[in-house]
Amino acid sequence: MVPIHPFNLSFRPLDHLIRYMTDKPLKRYIFASDFDQTLTFNDSGYVLSELAGIPTAEFERKAQGMAKLNLVQQGAELAYLVLHDPEFQSRVRKEHLYEVGKRIRLKENISLLYEILKTGIEGYCFDFYVLSAAPVEVIQSALEGIVPADHIFGTEFRYTDTGQIRSIARATAGYGKVAALDQLQAQQQVGPDHIVYVGDGSSDVHVMLHVNVRDGFTIAVSEAKHVSQVAKRTILSSDALAVLAPILEDVVGWPRLRIREFFESYGILIQEWERVRTDWLTLRVAEPHQSKAAIAK
Repeated sequence: MVPIHPFNLSFRPLDHLIRYMTDKPLKRYIFASDFDQTLTFNDSGYVLSELAGIPTAEFERKAQGMAKLNLVQQGAELAYLVLHDPEFQSRVRKEHLYEVGKRIRLKENISLLYEILKTGIEGYCFDFYVLSAAPVEVIQSALEGIVPADHIFGTEFRYTDTGQIRSIARATAGYGKVAALDQLQAQQQVGPDHIVYVGDGSSDVHVMLHVNVRDGFTIAVSEAKHVSQVAKRTILSSDALAVLAPILEDVVGWPRLRIREFFESYGILIQEWERVRTDWLTLRVAEPHQSKAAIAK
């Protein structure tokens, strides 16, 4: 007579049982990044201006003017110019946007960052997306072979038969980034606390506040006052891979020694890692009646 055991495991092979007992569920995250000056060294607008034969100083003057007037969502200045400014509107065509993507200077190791986030961190998977107000053609051209086209959300235009820009179909700027991120979260079915957003400027403030209030994680890659005050961490580096450091430390929970060893396993040495806190102070001379000398009298 075969003895009866409380649990009959004969139906499951031993190797499958070991995997069943030891495997941990994969933690899935959305990693969303801005494009201009976050994954690149310069702004798409400057490169497009040079390509179209428009002085970059003229682009800067017009863009800054719109920003001061709050005429458009921050980050959408280029989209407004190519659609409404006579000089840009007459010269810029769809093919120029693709050419800008080929000319723009990317930060180092974006491809490696994509691969590590996807499969390189045991127990974690970070789906890499780009959310930017830059024209989608520019981003797709620049990141061709690195980030899939359907993982890129940028400003989309409608064109005439000759390639001239006719209207805007969607602008991923300001609250447009928030809407795009919410759409991604619903599609990927991840919790709001499993979102990481990386940006560099004022156009990223809205989405960073949105991510922070829902317990997500935000990283600034510049010392721009508005964004660095909002982001949970600020990382300054010419290498895109640097954003891995705060992710591994604050999201994954690794100590710094293990993070250094992880970078070295990919042949990259963290030569310097300094953490400083920046306080922004504006000082002025006190009015006579407010000064201590005046009070003492």
